[in-house]
Amino acid sequence: MTRPIWDALIGQDEVVARLSRAVQDAESLTRGEPGPAMTHAWLVTGPPGSGRSTAATSFAAALVCPEQGCGQCQGCRMAAVNGHPDVEIIRPAALTYGVDEARDLVRLAAMSPSAAQWHVVVLEDADRLTDQAANVLLKAIEEPPRHTVWLLCAPSVEDVLPTIASRTRQVGLATPATSAVADLLVERYGIDRSLAAFAARASQGHIGRARALATDEQVRIRRQEILRIPAQLQDLPSCFVLAANLLDAASEDAAALTEPIDQAEEVSLRTSYGADGSSRIKGQLRRSMEAAAKDLTRRQKVRSTRVVRDQVDRALVDLIGLYRDVLVIQLDAPVALINEEMRPQLARLASAATPTDTGRRLQAIGYAREQIAANVTPIMALESMMVELKDPWIRTASPPAGA
Repeated sequence: MTRPIWDALIGQDEVVARLSRAVQDAESLTRGEPGPAMTHAWLVTGPPGSGRSTAATSFAAALVCPEQGCGQCQGCRMAAVNGHPDVEIIRPAALTYGVDEARDLVRLAAMSPSAAQWHVVVLEDADRLTDQAANVLLKAIEEPPRHTVWLLCAPSVEDVLPTIASRTRQVGLATPATSAVADLLVERYGIDRSLAAFAARASQGHIGRARALATDEQVRIRRQEILRIPAQLQDLPSCFVLAANLLDAASEDAAALTEPIDQAEEVSLRTSYGADGSSRIKGQLRRSMEAAAKDLTRRQKVRSTRVVRDQVDRALVDLIGLYRDVLVIQLDAPVALINEEMRPQLARLASAATPTDTGRRLQAIGYAREQIAANVTPIMALESMMVELKDPWIRTASPPAGA
């Protein structure tokens, strides 16, 4: 029987069973006895939306829970929101983790637990470690203190340096079934069954995205705007306009996510220096606050850049789903469409192109995602992509005969 802490993981029964065994063996390992299911460094992988971060934080909570993951105690509740003193959930503030961040992590991991048997460090987006940062972490991951557990998260083993992957025990998550995601939306959030089915299908198994689509009409409207792009690519100027529109929309959505966080951080900074609305500070204290404010502004700008790029990537994933459906129709493949409600529009796109055209368009979107992930200016990558979506043969002298 599994503990309630694992209820948030959908469609991952094998992973839950494996991590549950590790938690059971963890207690004996703290006494120096062999616990074969437990180790000090883990790599949790899975496609976006599969729940790899949820798996890692649930595992962390179970390790610090006296009942091995009851899901009800303060430890379980606080661990999931990065509020437990012995659980550190680290997310990249920038596009990558650098050497300085890696050194901070090494120092953090060396700290002894204060309330539980374990000090757990959850490192999200471990694929964003630079080579230099990964090298700094190697020793700490390979030979951590007895009380420390590393939980690294990444899309796949291949996305992490082999030197890091070889020092961890790997746990892979699969994309949850659409039906499982729909059931979750109905049972946990009270979503209407038809809307839940749409959101689960449109999200391509991404639980967080499915919840947003099911509960936020603006998210659904934005997605429709993205999916109308292929039909609007009429000429070269339209390519540039649509690229700019996509980036503007991503920036607007990113601002809605980051601005409340920015404001809270700024208030917290001023409060920590005693600079509320009725107080004035002077001298060295004021200079110190100004330096801290400058550093905070820098970090907020970096975070904003990352979130904008994440929003752009989400839009590109929706476009990939659309052209995947076009290819399914062209090949008469016996699989369900992601965008079933758009079948007439998809059929028109399919009839106006060949499967090879569609394949090239999918490659163009994939290449744009790679460029943006590699820190290419998003507008340049998007403009190039839009041109190739309009004319998938633009990189060649001419299309094949009959195209």
